[in-house]
Amino acid sequence: MGNLFCCVQVEESKVGIKERFGKHKEVLEPGFHCVPWIFGYQIRGKLSLRVQQLDVRCETKTKDDVFVTVVASVQYRAIPENATDAFYKLSDTRSQIQAYVYDVIRANVPRLCLDEVFEQKTETANIVANELKKAMSNFGFEIVQTLIVDIEPDELVKRAMNQINAASRLRVAAHDKAEADKIIQIKKAEGDAESKYLSGQGIARQRQAIIDGLRDSLLGFSGNVPGTKAKDVMDMVLITQYFDTMKEIGAASKSSAVFIPHGPGAVQDLAAQIRHGLHHASPSEE
Repeated sequence: MGNLFCCVQVEESKVGIKERFGKHKEVLEPGFHCVPWIFGYQIRGKLSLRVQQLDVRCETKTKDDVFVTVVASVQYRAIPENATDAFYKLSDTRSQIQAYVYDVIRANVPRLCLDEVFEQKTETANIVANELKKAMSNFGFEIVQTLIVDIEPDELVKRAMNQINAASRLRVAAHDKAEADKIIQIKKAEGDAESKYLSGQGIARQRQAIIDGLRDSLLGFSGNVPGTKAKDVMDMVLITQYFDTMKEIGAASKSSAVFIPHGPGAVQDLAAQIRHGLHHASPSEE
């Protein structure tokens, strides 16, 4: 109906390409326009000015011979001032952009190792964007943004990389565990040595206290009981020690002591044996 009355409507974010007898005449802005077809005028087509996006998947090889698939996302739009070039110069804009992306990626990625491809993703995107801007500006298009959105190595390569990463982490964990065990053993040995040292000091003090107590007991008993000999005092001390020992053994609920046949009279024999040993040891000391 619009063509019948020579009326044409151009939607927002679009421009119309007006021709007369097949020759370009002008670019129509959004709105209502009169196109008298009876004089040879017609709308050849409409061009969108919106930002469009094209995702390009490009498979290539890195410097260390690893095949990867690089996914580049290109955002572009037609320049209103160059709408004529954008409409007439390219028959398939998306295929043209895709060809330029292939060319740039396959020229730059093979110069990098796999790890560098991941590390220099932004630099690769900038190179692609710069090359596209120089090429597509001649065709009336503006490159708004170019992103490298994904880098996909071969499945076997990804599995190997994960295994290497896992092995490295296990090695670090094993090293840390060994260091922790080493510290525990060192601290345990230091604690054991400190415990034995303190125990030795305690035993030495205990023995010194026993010796001091026996000496004071001998001196006090000899002074308070006239006519008492050193032998009688020693016998009494030995008997006291003997019964103290028997008391401690009897008080223990679980004792592993082994008793041999003896009677109270054996204490005198035990004292005689001790005195005999001391008697034979004293001449050698002299």
